[in-house]
This record gives sequence, C-alpha cells and structure tokens, in this order.
Amino acid sequence: MDDIFNIRLNKKQALEKMGIEPYGRKFGKTDALKAITDAYQEGKAIKTAGRLINIRGHGGSAFCDIKDYTGKLQVYFRKDVLGEASYKIFKEQIDIGDIIGVEGELLKTQRGEITLNVKSFTVLSKALRSLPEKWHGLKDIETRYRQRYLDLIANDKVTEIFVFRSKLINRIRSFFDERGYLEVETPMLHPIPGGAAGRPFKTHHNVYDTDLFMRIAPELYLKRLLVGGLDKVYEINKSFRNEGISPRHNPEFTMMEAYTAYADCNDMIELTENLVAHLAKSLLGKTEIIYNGKTIDLTPPWRRISFVDVMKENFGITEKDDISVWANKLKAKGIEIESKDLSRTKLINIIADILEPKEDDASGAKPTFVVDYFTELCPLAKTKRDNPAISERFELYIAGMEVANAYSELNDPVQQKERFKQQIEAEGLPLGEAEGIGTLDEDYVTALEYGMPPAGGLGIGIDRLIMIFTGADTIREVILFPQLKPEK
Repeated sequence: MDDIFNIRLNKKQALEKMGIEPYGRKFGKTDALKAITDAYQEGKAIKTAGRLINIRGHGGSAFCDIKDYTGKLQVYFRKDVLGEASYKIFKEQIDIGDIIGVEGELLKTQRGEITLNVKSFTVLSKALRSLPEKWHGLKDIETRYRQRYLDLIANDKVTEIFVFRSKLINRIRSFFDERGYLEVETPMLHPIPGGAAGRPFKTHHNVYDTDLFMRIAPELYLKRLLVGGLDKVYEINKSFRNEGISPRHNPEFTMMEAYTAYADCNDMIELTENLVAHLAKSLLGKTEIIYNGKTIDLTPPWRRISFVDVMKENFGITEKDDISVWANKLKAKGIEIESKDLSRTKLINIIADILEPKEDDASGAKPTFVVDYFTELCPLAKTKRDNPAISERFELYIAGMEVANAYSELNDPVQQKERFKQQIEAEGLPLGEAEGIGTLDEDYVTALEYGMPPAGGLGIGIDRLIMIFTGADTIREVILFPQLKPEK
C-alpha cells in the first residue's frame, strides 16, 4: 500500500510540475450520468464528471467507465482526438479512483453501448489511495461501516439504500405537509431527560455551568406546542440513548413524531396504516414487500392483538396484579430474571422481547398493532374510559420489529404529575435524579395546567422502517455512519 501511495504521490507532483492542478476547481457538470444515458442523443455535446472506476487500454485509445451516485458512463479516450500531449498525461498520470471532468460528444459503439467520445478532460481530484478490488467489491464489514465513503464507491446497492432513505424521508414530509401538519424543530439539548424510557447522554454547558442531556425523545416539547395552539405538528428528529448496540439499536437514531389535537390512539392507527401504505405504493409501486424471505402485506387494515390478552394467556398476569407480582409469575414460566429488585423498565424490556411477534406463521404476514397496555407501563397515555388499569396505546410490529408507538395523550396535569412521581419511586430514585421517562418535568406539568387539547401522538422509528423497506438485516446498513467500537 505504501508503494502504491508513493507512486500516486509522484504522479501528483508530476502534474504540478506541468502546471496542472491535481485538485481542480469549479467544473460545470451539466448532467448526472444516468440522465445522460436516459436521454441519449447521437452527437450531443456533453460536459460531465465522475470517478474513474476502470481503464481498458488499446494502444492509442482507452475505454473507461466513470461513476457518480446515479450510475456510470463509458468514456472513450483517443490519442488522435485528444492530441499526443493530453493523451500522454492521461496514460501516465491518471489512475483508477481519480475524479475527472470530461467534455465530448455522445455515440454508440458497435456493441450498442452509450459512450462519450472525449475531446478534453480535466483532473479534478487525484486519488492517492487505490480503491477496493473492483471485481469483488468491498466485503469487510468493519471497513464498510468505518469508511462508508469506500462502501458507497464500491457497492452500488449501498448507494441505492441511502438514495431510497432520502426519498422516503422526503415522502414522509410531503405526506404530513399535505394533511395540514406543521414541521417544527425542538431542542436536542434538554435541561432534564424525558419523553421516553432510556439512559441519556450527559454534557455540560460552560457558560451557564449546568449539565444538559442529549434528547431521548422530542415528545414533551412537541406537546407543549399543542398547548400553544399548534394543533398538528411533526418533527423528523435525531434522538440519543446511552444504551446497548445491536442489529436494531444505534445510540443515535432517527424518529418521526407527530401530534394531532382533538384525536386519539385510534386515529393514530389509521394515520400509521395510511402513511406506511402510501410510502410503499409511492416508492415501490406496490404494498407487498419481502423481508427475510417472507412476504409482508402492507395493505390496511392491519392485525390487532391485545397486550392484556397475551399477558394473561402466556403468563397469567392481569392488569389487577401489582408490578411486584410480575417477576414471580414470569419466573414461574421459565423467564430468567437476574435480580430480586427488578425495575419497571427491565420488566418492560423482558415482556416486550417475549411479546414481539416473530413473523413465523401466516398470521405474521401483516403488520401487527399490539394494543391495550397496562396503565403502569404508560405514564404519558390516557386510560381507557371503562377500565383505568388499561391505557389507550399501541406498539406496531412489522417483520418482528417494533417500528412505532402511539398514545391517546394524557392531558390531565394532576394525573401526569402523579404518574411521574410513581415512575421515579418505581426506579427507587429521589425526585430529580431519575433518568428518562421518570424524570419529574415541572415545566411540562405547568404547560398542561394551562390546558392541552385531547390529542393522539405517534412515534415511528425511521431507521427500522427503512430496514424493512430495503431488506437490511442490521440497522448499520441504513445509517450512513453508525456508532462503532473505537479502533485501538
């Protein structure tokens, strides 16, 4: 590798001696490469640019391919067209991996391949390192994630995933915009952590000499906007949780949260079904997708199952049981529990893992709403009118992954304050020291005291949704720069 680097460094220096900038300046690229081939016209003058990905020399000529994120284009260098001096520079100083600008006219070869007959070229960036071996692509997982730029160069499928991601987020925006929602931005630095169960990242603000927390969720700020009279709001947000890393978890992740005044959890079910089906139809042209070899039908309506029924049938746990009883009943069913003092959060995680649909039968071919959660698991949700032990909440599972969560939002400030206190007590921490959803957010309670309309709230995990749409088996495949263990 050092030898290759030095050879290319010598070529860079040779270009400089000839008065040629090896790292060029503005170049008026008029068309992306795919657009050129899609709108082919014989003899059309073209000025474009891309990365050189192969060279096939034939004496006084060479066929090459250049590539950008939309596709590739064959370019043809000929000594009798470029002139001897320019062709010599191409032959001696240009390497695979260099970024070049080219001008010329389009033609088709005898094999019918669209080709740019190059009349002049410009060096725009001299690559000092060689690209991954072209025939096999970039395979090493660690290298792919740590050096995503190489992954994008070497693997067209990776580029397609992130172009798709961009389009999907754009379609989510248009979906909500067309329905009268206002896109907003809320703080990523919070004075106290809240809005979801999770351990936060902590930082310190020097000027105010105060600790701040990276956002766990934007929920409590978005609902403050409902209090302020913004009836339909959404945010596509980055959130952070200082917890484990797995194929489905990254410490930094993307969510979409939407809140609708004068609505409830059932409205959020309909909104979610319509959104996901719309994304499938507009981006894929169909509402059936294949994930892990299984066909999933996204056509509404979707399946619903009751959390209450599942807990009773599988573990004998009912909404009347005190949370202290849960551990014993879970142990009786063979669930391993490490400690005697099991927190509510740990219990929720154990139950969620057991409850998670595995999509191993025909009934799993539809997305599944798990509805009717125990109220003590839902401190921010409104209870059912006929049974205060059960809350109006759902979690959505697609292909065995939790993708969305929604509530009929609790808007009673007295109940909300009491729920916060109960959460903190369950974690065994003094007021003000709990992390996550159990933190007593006095300002949020104050906001509710001014009156928040009844509302439905929805949160969707964008990264997991993109995993399902693109067939990715790990969240790292759909995040451009996932968090990795530091290299030594």
